[in-house]
Amino acid sequence: MTFALIGNQNCGKTTLFNQLTGSNQHVGNFPGVTVDKKEGTIKNSGGAVVVDLPGIYSISPYTMEEIVTRDYLLGGEPDGIINIVDATNIERNLYLTLQLLELEMPMVVALNMMDEVAGSGGSIDIQKISAGLGVPVVPISASKNEGVAELVTVALRTVQNNERPKHHDFCKGEVHRAIHSLAHMIEDHAEEKKIPLRFAATKLVEGDEAMMDKLEINQNEREIVQHVADEMEAALGTDREAALADMRYSYIEQICAGAVHKPGDTAEQLRSVQIDRILTHKVFSIPIFLGIMLLVFWLTFGVVGSTLSDLFAAGISLVTNLADEALTRLDVAPMLHALIIDGIFAGVGSVLGFMPTIVTLFFFLSILEDSGYMARVAFVMDKLLRKIGLSGRSFVPMVIGFGCSVPAIMASRTLSSERDRKMTILLTPFMSCSAKLPIYSVFTAAFFPEHGALVMMALYVTGMVVAILVGLLLKGTIFKGNPIPFVMELPAYRLPSAQNVLRHMWEKAKDFVVKAFTIIFVATIIVWVLQNFSTHLSIVTDSSDSILAAIGQVIAPVFAPLGFGDWRAATALITGLMAKETVVSTLAVLMNVGEPAMLVPVLSQLFTPLAAVSFLVFTLLYMPCVAAMAAVRRELGSLRGAAAAMAFQTSVAWVAAFLVYQVGMLLGF
Repeated sequence: MTFALIGNQNCGKTTLFNQLTGSNQHVGNFPGVTVDKKEGTIKNSGGAVVVDLPGIYSISPYTMEEIVTRDYLLGGEPDGIINIVDATNIERNLYLTLQLLELEMPMVVALNMMDEVAGSGGSIDIQKISAGLGVPVVPISASKNEGVAELVTVALRTVQNNERPKHHDFCKGEVHRAIHSLAHMIEDHAEEKKIPLRFAATKLVEGDEAMMDKLEINQNEREIVQHVADEMEAALGTDREAALADMRYSYIEQICAGAVHKPGDTAEQLRSVQIDRILTHKVFSIPIFLGIMLLVFWLTFGVVGSTLSDLFAAGISLVTNLADEALTRLDVAPMLHALIIDGIFAGVGSVLGFMPTIVTLFFFLSILEDSGYMARVAFVMDKLLRKIGLSGRSFVPMVIGFGCSVPAIMASRTLSSERDRKMTILLTPFMSCSAKLPIYSVFTAAFFPEHGALVMMALYVTGMVVAILVGLLLKGTIFKGNPIPFVMELPAYRLPSAQNVLRHMWEKAKDFVVKAFTIIFVATIIVWVLQNFSTHLSIVTDSSDSILAAIGQVIAPVFAPLGFGDWRAATALITGLMAKETVVSTLAVLMNVGEPAMLVPVLSQLFTPLAAVSFLVFTLLYMPCVAAMAAVRRELGSLRGAAAAMAFQTSVAWVAAFLVYQVGMLLGF
């Protein structure tokens, strides 16, 4: 038994999914988190499966989210629908509900956030709403896990008894005449394609080309469809989509008139309006955002995270010394001993030492996200992004890019415009992902220990500024045109759930550890072997005679104008293509140090402070890891396009680092 979980964005859908399944899926309080459908087994249901589909406002094929949802529903995969509705915005949410009713599938409505409605002194007559819709309605509070067990019971019973919606025909007048005229014409088409007749006819009235193609409507029939729609528009004095919207909202008003009592906005909504007067102010909003991020970086790199990282690094050092002593007592062969201590422990340990810093940063970012603030940032950034040819909706993937470029690039699917989607894919990797934090941390500690938070802030802002400049270039050349209209619901500010924040931190820590003991583990072994053997496969005493040095010396001249022409720096950048954290682990292996703290004092052998800044700028901007490159290729649908994107991004990085170093030299730094 399979259920499709469907609802508007920010209605608590993903929270309900987690309550139903116990899933470890991340919950975000801004649109765009759920891009692909996600599955989970409902607890205490005998094995029933629920599929979490993207948040949508209608089943019209305008956005990628709507296409994913529509294809899944019409594909006949789900046995029933769980439609989650935000009770504080019930009228708007029910618009999607009426479209779902036309599918004539077993369905139950989960009326979420009922606690907020009651808290504001409002009430909703569940029986009247259920009677008006013709399907069971269950009041719940997903965040508090209230009513969820009853929802599961009702949903299972509805599907087992094959209870179809009692109402799915709520049109009248000219709209009624148009829908039923076309229903008679396409009845055989709909039956053959196994598409609900009422749903198909309504979509034809809307002028849905995808539905016409799916039903294989011939030219003569298309002309009839157009004639029927023209007559309806002439009679009503409005266009076809507005006519259907009016029809649905009229029915919604009829249902809610005697069932919904709202004395006013909820406490959460009133509080949000007051807060937004400050946080979305047309002058102060961006400075406030930058100030909040500076505070986050100061707490992460100057107070909390650095203290935890020092403790963690001390633990790694202790483990390394114990392993070194154990291997010595066991009289392990010197080559194997060196591989384990100087290779594996130095490489993996140097990266693991920064895990507390990364987890701390994501603790603060997840609080900002779950509170609803990140949706405001997207809204505020809309005006700025429009100047480079994008809408504020593109900022959502970019925000996700601060965590990891892979899901950020995938999140670009939520953009309905192909032009906006491709531009966003090209600009998102300029956002500084969390994998680069170990690089920033070790270089900041080595060269700018008194200004850690400012350096981190400067790097993040640099990534955004470069993205803006590149966006202006692309807007005037390859991607001419206007951005798509920006529509985003601003969710009410809510206290972040401790469970969600901790889950996010756990996921980030788990991903970091897995990467450390897979990609980085293998990379450090490869680097150590290449560093200790010559091209003739003989052991070398001086690493400058190794295979790795030979490779690095070929590439190093490219980076000489940037201030770091040493082969070890070049080699670290190459290994960084596997995972950005390996830049630090490679430097640790090449510099023969066993822990992050020991790498800090020796970096001055490779870099001057100005060269260090240039190196940081280059690592910030050059092509992402192989996983992100694969995501770019998948989203662009072309290996050539992905290769061009990577070459372009690396060129931008080289030019930016070149300007930093050369201008710095001219100014006497």
